[in-house]
Amino acid sequence: MAERTVVQVVPAMEVSEGAGVRILRTIGTPARRHLDPFLMLDHFGSDNPEDYGAGFPDHPHRGFITLTYMLDGHMAHGDSMGNEGRLDPGGAQWMKAASGVIHSEMPRQEAGLMRGFQLWINLPAAEKMSAPEYQEIRPEAVPEVTEEGARVRVLAGRYGDTAGPVADPNTDVGYLDVRLEAGATFTHQPPDRHTAFAFLFEGTAQVGGQDIPDTSLIVLGEEGAVTVKAGPEGARLLLVAGRPIGEPIAQYGPFVMTSREELEQAFRDYRDGQLVRDRATFREV
Repeated sequence: MAERTVVQVVPAMEVSEGAGVRILRTIGTPARRHLDPFLMLDHFGSDNPEDYGAGFPDHPHRGFITLTYMLDGHMAHGDSMGNEGRLDPGGAQWMKAASGVIHSEMPRQEAGLMRGFQLWINLPAAEKMSAPEYQEIRPEAVPEVTEEGARVRVLAGRYGDTAGPVADPNTDVGYLDVRLEAGATFTHQPPDRHTAFAFLFEGTAQVGGQDIPDTSLIVLGEEGAVTVKAGPEGARLLLVAGRPIGEPIAQYGPFVMTSREELEQAFRDYRDGQLVRDRATFREV
């Protein structure tokens, strides 16, 4: 079986977002602006409430999807349309901002812990001005596959015969949370020509025989299987893949369109109170 090679190692860059929340960002930095169809990957977490207590007050989005996954603590969510929700440990939210959403996200500790991820996924031009949608996924709705030396939570896409609760028809995203025992080996084959990356956030591991630096993103080749071998402490990592869209990306802050003119229209709409056009549909799984 052919193996995907490591194409690039992207070190995390510390940034401040919202009302001063400290974040480790990999996709969306000078080292890696985009990784089609992915626009940004943020890893947030701290045991100090001063690092995130003010959260992410009301802010706009247009033209893309956010997939938020909580590992510890919880995230309270609300938007200008009256939708409210809460992401608990192990739960997730798939938010298709599309034509426009103004929302807030407030992370909170549980048992002294708060950490998680947010991934931005692009939308094709034909979908950017479609109606927004929410899908909130309860922790118990995320299937977990147990194998020798490995536990795999399937948030999106498929792992073997197991399908995750999130399905994105535009990019066919696969999103796995993989936990490995010491010395265990794990293999998964995303579809060929799908963009794929790994992000290690616990322990030590190798991909394709190469050490994965802690809190760094590993961009993988376009074909073959991904093989991960855990180090002596075990390992936990995200393994994500998706079909590229292959369209121009015009991005400024919370707006992601295909041209400068569309970006300028988004700013005008926000300024004039016309960003939110359609009421979002809401579904809980």
